[in-house]
Amino acid sequence: MTIALEPIGYVRGGRAEVEDDNWGGAESRIELVEELSADALLGLEEFSHAEVLFQFHQVPEAKIVRDARHPRNNPDWPRVGIFAQRGKNRPNRIGSTIVRVLGRDGRVLRVAELDAVEGTPILDIKPVMREFLPRTEIRQPRWVGELMREYWSAPR
Repeated sequence: MTIALEPIGYVRGGRAEVEDDNWGGAESRIELVEELSADALLGLEEFSHAEVLFQFHQVPEAKIVRDARHPRNNPDWPRVGIFAQRGKNRPNRIGSTIVRVLGRDGRVLRVAELDAVEGTPILDIKPVMREFLPRTEIRQPRWVGELMREYWSAPR
């Protein structure tokens, strides 16, 4: 089965190159495609956060991981399946991030801390609603804290 998705918009501004860390404070814009009206974003500015789904469009087919690996190829961290990590080299190249909504200007949504680069295709945007957040305590392995230590730090 094939699923075809068309981007609803593209990332504008922010970083030009992919990096593993230091996404804190990054600001960018999501510009909707011409086929979508500005009304598609109407009311989103009332929310503090939005979940953005995007495609890791710069990952070549040869780099896709379909089994397990050490996160960031670090042998100090355990070998885990690609679906037990958030790396970009996933089979469908889909990324997901919760961003801060800074404002809306027509067909442009201004956001902070979107870990996607200039030109990244946006697949969907959803408001973050408290009722959809985890209802129980979040549990994760120790290596995740080590991996994420600098992820949301300010750029150097």
